[in-house]
Amino acid sequence: MRTRSPRNLPDDELIRVARDGDNPAFTELVRRYEDTVYRFSYKICRDPAKAAETLQDTFVNVFRKLRTFDGKSKFSTWLYTIVTNNCLMKRRKRKGELLEESLEAYDHPQHQQTIGHRSQPLSMHETPADLVIGKELREVLDRAITRLPEDYRVVFVMRDIEGQSNGETARALGLSVEATKSRLRRARAFLREQLDPYVHTPARIA
Repeated sequence: MRTRSPRNLPDDELIRVARDGDNPAFTELVRRYEDTVYRFSYKICRDPAKAAETLQDTFVNVFRKLRTFDGKSKFSTWLYTIVTNNCLMKRRKRKGELLEESLEAYDHPQHQQTIGHRSQPLSMHETPADLVIGKELREVLDRAITRLPEDYRVVFVMRDIEGQSNGETARALGLSVEATKSRLRRARAFLREQLDPYVHTPARIA
């Protein structure tokens, strides 16, 4: 018999209690993770309405499948798996199977430099002009991410934005580690190609 409020339970105990059918515990689980799920959904779907729909679908799936969560992976990784499946399923229903050949031309060694939140492509000195450049570069990156095929986009988001490891990403997506690395390499190469004109623009001479 539960004696503590769900809000006072640590995550592992909360998940266990919710898995045993405790509705208040499940409601608290949704409260704790709904922002995480929506944020990740938006990064994959790139559309607020689709992200909101995916949020609802994800927790319906969680409610139905929570008993299958064995705790061998992070709960957030398990959630990422469900979000990804929901996003990609909707995509494929609309447009059929995604083609993966679109980035083959960019899969070259010179384009395999890491980009994302752990790299700083411009030298920033916090002047107004620099801040504008930074904002413009982020907007260019955001548009480029939107153009990535979703199979590559989800790997890029999980690895370079959410900070998941190759192993965690592979498990969440049902891929091998090598396939995960390959998709990440192609995503980075494509994004690098998109950013190159902004990063390496020659300085203007007055």
